Amino acid sequence: MPVKNSESEHANESAKTDAEQTLPKGYTPPKGRPTPKRNEVERAHGVRRGPVKPPETRAEARRRRKELKNSMSKAEYKALKDKEREERLAHRKAVQAGIDRGDERYLLERDKGEVKAFVRDWVDARRFVNNLVMPAALVLLVLMLVSQYQTQIAGPMASVALIVMAIFFIEGIIIGSRANRAVRAKFPKTTETGFGLGFYAYSRANQPRNWRSPKPRVAIGDKV
Repeated sequence: MPVKNSESEHANESAKTDAEQTLPKGYTPPKGRPTPKRNEVERAHGVRRGPVKPPETRAEARRRRKELKNSMSKAEYKALKDKEREERLAHRKAVQAGIDRGDERYLLERDKGEVKAFVRDWVDARRFVNNLVMPAALVLLVLMLVSQYQTQIAGPMASVALIVMAIFFIEGIIIGSRANRAVRAKFPKTTETGFGLGFYAYSRANQPRNWRSPKPRVAIGDKV
């Protein structure tokens, strides 16, 4: 009898080894129950809810938030806040990236349309004295502060400031006029007002190139 038992055990082990060798690579034995889905686990812990109507008032939003907080542990609520913070940050980055590349879905109303895109390209392809508005304003501010203690240069500094402002103003009129002519030549049926287009071109021209949004998509000197 002991011999038969030994032979039986040896046969069972051999059969088990053969069965394991025939299993596909990466095979996982069944657990006896289906693996729960992620959204089911999140709902069970109060992290995810079913589709609900968005709150109509801030008071209702605060009430729902308080109820959600009370239904969760501190660790779960902290994890939820961290997740929401990451989602908000990712959303802001996606929106800013869309604005920078000129995606119409993310642009402000003032920047939408092929006419405004053409004006941006027209400005970005040229150099203007108005590109130096912000640096010049900073220099003039410093000089005005210095002139309060050096009264002998106050008069000359005021004259220089007026001359610089006049140059910027005159070129701004020229920029607006030239941008309007370029737009009318390319889009003769546009309904955009001349003043609006001129001011749009001027406001972009007096920004440093790296600060412009949407970002320039043409190089200086390109034909537009």
